[in-house]
Amino acid sequence: MKERASVVVVGGGIMGLATAYNLALRGVRDVVVLEQSYLCSGASGRNGGGVRAQWSSETNIRLMRESIQICRQFATDMGINVWFRQGGYLFLTRTEARARQLAASVELQRQCGLPTRLVDASDVRKLVPELDGRGIVAASYNPDDGVVFPWPFVWGYARACERLGVAIETFTRVRGIDVRGGHVAGVVTDRGTVATERVVNACGAWSPELMRLASIELPNRPHRHEICSTEPLKAFLRPLVAELESGLYFSQSMRGEIVGGISNDDVPEGLDQESSPAFLGLYARALVAAMPSLGAVKVLRQWAGCYDLTPDGNPLVGEVDELPGMYLACGFMGHGFMMAPVMGKLLAQHIVERTPLPLFETWNLRRYRTGKLLAETMIIG
Repeated sequence: MKERASVVVVGGGIMGLATAYNLALRGVRDVVVLEQSYLCSGASGRNGGGVRAQWSSETNIRLMRESIQICRQFATDMGINVWFRQGGYLFLTRTEARARQLAASVELQRQCGLPTRLVDASDVRKLVPELDGRGIVAASYNPDDGVVFPWPFVWGYARACERLGVAIETFTRVRGIDVRGGHVAGVVTDRGTVATERVVNACGAWSPELMRLASIELPNRPHRHEICSTEPLKAFLRPLVAELESGLYFSQSMRGEIVGGISNDDVPEGLDQESSPAFLGLYARALVAAMPSLGAVKVLRQWAGCYDLTPDGNPLVGEVDELPGMYLACGFMGHGFMMAPVMGKLLAQHIVERTPLPLFETWNLRRYRTGKLLAETMIIG
């Protein structure tokens, strides 16, 4: 393993690899990526692959417009098929209060140039005839949203990084952060120390653990989220369907499986990627209520990963005031995978050019000290 690097990225998931790739594109090729396990072992390999621009904040909307464009070009640029399918996202709401929030979000999205539109229950049935429309107050649909297959997306970034000279070190655990004179000086691992003046924390749900090695506490916390996949069915479901109240979401993969999950607050605290029988019951009841025709479908596989939750539903990005040279790219709730293509690009620009970007001020860790918290309402799962 290299003894020195211009930048060390801790976390070999999609956020870390996208950042390393974009650093290399900008000429910083002396980059080391440290991953404690195998690629796709964390949230990047355990999510549903959804990619959407339907959000309630202008920042997220504009970022995801660009991220979707990167996804659209990814297979061509990286030479790997990621099975990107733009079938749209169909958001459902069953209360008047959430319907008003949804209408405001749709208006903002349209102002940002999205083709999102509000639809009523009858239009919902036209988009997905199999849905039970009873109780649906309002819905929104953006045909540009879509789904990718997560694993080749990660592998595509990894291969591109290696072609550009980035060193990816898997099964390498970080044991400490070397700090000298109040500045980052290196990363200590179980395979040796890498001297560096710039470290990117892209550990997702593990990011607070990394920062504790430098005696810094982060406000984000891990939260187990489960997903399951059914037997393959003949293609019938084009959009990803999501219910804002319950957090239920499901889509059909290109191989025909129904892949989905649901919000569940009743899970153990801490880093936990174990599956549970309770999730299957919760998800199955909600799924069959939304689409009764799926009542007899067999479940083939179930898995779990960790969301990376922040108190205000927005990520932690940018340099840490208390430790110059340490950059955060974490706290992305359940949407770090879809936002990584554009965030990796912006973070690399920020590190290389020292460009002051308003986004990195808005999402900086210091907002929890100053009380300038934000709010994002369109979080699912």
